[in-house]
Amino acid sequence: MTPLIFAATCDLAGKVRGKGFPAEQRDKRLVRGVGWTPTNALITCFDTIGNSRYGALGDLLLIPDEDAEVELSFGEVTEHFMLGDIVELDGSPWDLCTRALLRGALDRLEALSGTRLLAAFEHEFQICGGPGPVGEAYGRGGFEAQRALCETLMARLAQVGLSPDSIMKEYGPNQYEVVIGPEIGLRAADAAVILREITRSSARHLGQEATFTPIRDPASVGNGVHIHMSFLRADDSPATYDADGTCGMSALTASFAAGVLKYLDSILALTAPSVVSYLRLTPHRWSAAYNNLGFRDREAALRICPVTTRDPASVARQYNIEYRAADAAACPHLALAAIVHAGCQGIEEGLSAPEPTEEDLSLLPPEALAARGLVRLPQTLEEALERLGANATVAGWFPEPLVPVYLAHKQAEIAHVAELDTSGRCAAYEASY
Repeated sequence: MTPLIFAATCDLAGKVRGKGFPAEQRDKRLVRGVGWTPTNALITCFDTIGNSRYGALGDLLLIPDEDAEVELSFGEVTEHFMLGDIVELDGSPWDLCTRALLRGALDRLEALSGTRLLAAFEHEFQICGGPGPVGEAYGRGGFEAQRALCETLMARLAQVGLSPDSIMKEYGPNQYEVVIGPEIGLRAADAAVILREITRSSARHLGQEATFTPIRDPASVGNGVHIHMSFLRADDSPATYDADGTCGMSALTASFAAGVLKYLDSILALTAPSVVSYLRLTPHRWSAAYNNLGFRDREAALRICPVTTRDPASVARQYNIEYRAADAAACPHLALAAIVHAGCQGIEEGLSAPEPTEEDLSLLPPEALAARGLVRLPQTLEEALERLGANATVAGWFPEPLVPVYLAHKQAEIAHVAELDTSGRCAAYEASY
């Protein structure tokens, strides 16, 4: 056999696509890459192609990055892939490369605030098949039923240089949550992609199938992605916490949070991007239904997280905010880019964070919500896309092609499931993710 390396990109659909090449060519491919095509950006999660401005024209390169290299062993089987960047033939970043889009957002944050982003993605997933053990939400029995998968997954995460934190049986049927430690900037999004791929691979080699679909059954729970964020100064000192700020937020954090909340309804199509995502984003699902800030509140779209010590230095290190209106149908790079840009807009506009909510917002009339600057988030992907397309400020954060191409991509995805009932749509996304 000829050992192969898979050069990969995580695309607009949150899918990992690319090409394999002989491992002996690794050094050459780090420079020359492999060929890629602009219209590939329009491939949906169902392998249909949206209306493309590119057609059959154009050529690009996908350049693997040795800092995002993954090599796994499952007995006698080895899996080897490298995330990379899509570039023009002259080596300049392509407008729709998701890693380049995130770099642009992170550069904006550093220029505005002098800080780097420290982030971690928490993932919920489910094992396909039957309902699994009954009465085992957070239970040891449910954990033991998948101990082999949990141990295999955590070992492989460590093997590739990530920092496995914890894994548990979650609330839903055959649902688990896996947590890894935070990473700086681009690496955080790379780590999210790598975690998803290793989870799927670990399950596959144990004869199972894992899905990160936003929701399998609308009568049950969904699978979210929780994005934790904090800020580090150039000397690595924390810049997120201020004991005198609202709920401990520094001025930087407060403005960043306010920007995320102001533009949340317009970036939601990038962070919760599937048709079925909106079955999960409803009140009383511990997800997010409004653009609210919460203090230790798992119903809030943006949550101020707890800390576990009274030592001020340690508090400052632990302190972070959590974006909860996301799922794994989103490309981590694109989702994080949108969140960071929204936060940067809040910094530029000098916004102040609102007071955290402490009540059930679904019980308040629209006029009461509006008086506090709160809005119900879009309730369908179509509505979310409409708000994205109508917001010139959000479009201006990205290269010109991004929003129109993304809208075309998602319209093709919507069309693919338009004739299916809710159960059929859930099944289609479960199979894809």
